[in-house]
Amino acid sequence: MYQLPRKCRNNRHRHILWGRLFTALLALGLIILGLVHLIGYGMDFMCSSSIAQKLLQVYQTAPTDVPVIMPEVLPAAHEKTANYTPTPAETSTAIQTEEQIRILRLPTISYSDNPKLSILSRFKTLQKENKYIIGWLSIHKLLEEPVLQRDNIYYLDHDAENQENVNGALFLDSAIGLKNRPYTYIIYGHNMKSGAMFGSLRNYENSTFYHNAPFISFDTMYEPGRYVVFAAGIISTNEHEQNYVDFFSLQSADISARQSAIEMLISVSVHTCTIDVQPEDQILILVTCVEKEEDRRVIAARRIRDSEDEKELKKLVENSRKR
Repeated sequence: MYQLPRKCRNNRHRHILWGRLFTALLALGLIILGLVHLIGYGMDFMCSSSIAQKLLQVYQTAPTDVPVIMPEVLPAAHEKTANYTPTPAETSTAIQTEEQIRILRLPTISYSDNPKLSILSRFKTLQKENKYIIGWLSIHKLLEEPVLQRDNIYYLDHDAENQENVNGALFLDSAIGLKNRPYTYIIYGHNMKSGAMFGSLRNYENSTFYHNAPFISFDTMYEPGRYVVFAAGIISTNEHEQNYVDFFSLQSADISARQSAIEMLISVSVHTCTIDVQPEDQILILVTCVEKEEDRRVIAARRIRDSEDEKELKKLVENSRKR
């Protein structure tokens, strides 16, 4: 039987050893790289948590504002007074105009308790830490985070202290102006596996959690706000998919388009909807990514009306069922 010369056999063994050594070094390098990434993620997570706790302390210890109640403004001498009787033509035009506005578009509204747009004391303090902080989002035992507004890119990889961070920060859609009271707030955040930012929103797809924590607080620099969740689920940004929701319609003043978007949110929710939602209600939308690139996890809530009681709303929520 033919055998390789000793020199060839030694070379072959040497190549095998070098190959094994290279493979081992490559595996070791990948392990080290993975550990470096894990350590980096861990440090970013701890940094995000530390910043949130620091800002929460600022937010909670800052003085609260007394609501501004404006005195009733009496009509000037040259204006129509309560004794003025409009002509039939004027009455007809006024009714027609009011009806058209009611049916077609939502009117622009101001902050009833803050008509002068005074920044609330808490946010004056917070904005000394970061001028881009415009709100604070609270979900009981789940989330306490500042909300920023700059553009829709910067806070994808920067934290609330403007340092690079893989967790990013929660931010309000840059297209939403605050000078008038918005009908819709849309807040974005990363779906972190650690549960940071909006990684914890997946809890709302569990009926027990939803029944126990249906309320969200979102205070802006101009007014506090309390909301009740009415929908939670996965929507698509692809208009050809059945679960597509048009976010532009949610920001629109067009009542019909807004109604359709609300109905779509309700239809894709994993829970049956027991909360009444109307186009004129102020809506809060929390948005994060999921595995499929075109999909988003969405939690939708509407502002609690002045006439409503949270205990009664919670009873309604408890009547919802998983689809």
